[in-house]
Amino acid sequence: MKSSKHAKGFWLSIVLAVIFSIVMQFLISGGTLNPFYVNTLFSIGINIILAVSLHLIIGITGQFSIGHAGFLAVGAYMSAIVTMKLALPFPVAILAAGMAAAVAGLVIGIPTLRLRGDYLAIATLGFGEIMRIVFLNIDYVGGASGMTVTHLTTWPWVIACVLMTIIVIVNFTNSTHGRACLSIRENEIAADAMGINTTYYKVMAFVIGAFFAGVAGALHAHNFYIIQPGNFGFLKSFDILILVVIGGLGSMSGSVFAAILLTIISTYLSNYPELRMVIYSLVLVVMMLFRPQGLMGTKEITAFLKMGKSAKGGSHDDGKHTTA
Repeated sequence: MKSSKHAKGFWLSIVLAVIFSIVMQFLISGGTLNPFYVNTLFSIGINIILAVSLHLIIGITGQFSIGHAGFLAVGAYMSAIVTMKLALPFPVAILAAGMAAAVAGLVIGIPTLRLRGDYLAIATLGFGEIMRIVFLNIDYVGGASGMTVTHLTTWPWVIACVLMTIIVIVNFTNSTHGRACLSIRENEIAADAMGINTTYYKVMAFVIGAFFAGVAGALHAHNFYIIQPGNFGFLKSFDILILVVIGGLGSMSGSVFAAILLTIISTYLSNYPELRMVIYSLVLVVMMLFRPQGLMGTKEITAFLKMGKSAKGGSHDDGKHTTA
């Protein structure tokens, strides 16, 4: 019964998101939203995909990865090659970007996910830097000067990829595989002792997270007209990590809200380049001081909706009480 109510709340959120996306599409098509706001919407969508995909790796499986920008780079360059070099349709480019990033996640995940904690963080950071240097030295994709890409990212593609990412990761988390990943997060030694193949599930979560980071890379590449290796440095990985931490480790709703909030803050602070990073950093410091568990902690938005309903029901229970 509890899971059924949780599922209803989740699908209600999806329906509301679809309605919101339709309204936004009408506003974009009618020219009500200027290009600045449209680009901000696209950036929010891309950051939501990145935050939710990293949430699966860090928040659900408990693996401290700071190489997510490497998967973003793989997806961006693969999609650019598919559309610009091979002249294939954009949907094929998105799928190819996700698959390429997933393969990269598998290749890097099998040897490194036997590591834990700081050692895993260093290994994934090294992977991200390797990807940046590799693309920096390949003339086929423009090298240091970057690669020019046609603008193909549209609002329907962004919102479709966002909803697909959320639905897949929520269903994975609620499955037996997701429960295994949660047990690894809580106590990897105990999970291993109970017969859970910890390496298998860590690699699985890593590959799924990498796939959606690659999808975000395809949307990113075809939104900003040009991609350069410098856009995918380790600082980009930390930007994505901040979204997950600020939202609350273990809360996908928190990752979504943090992606929306911090993207808007960062966008509007671009008018003050001298103070942008100072103000942005102060916001993060204040957040960590007064809300160290993040915006949502480990809770989801459906839990708050359920609390509201139970509080409302508690005041109209016709005096029917039970005693322990």
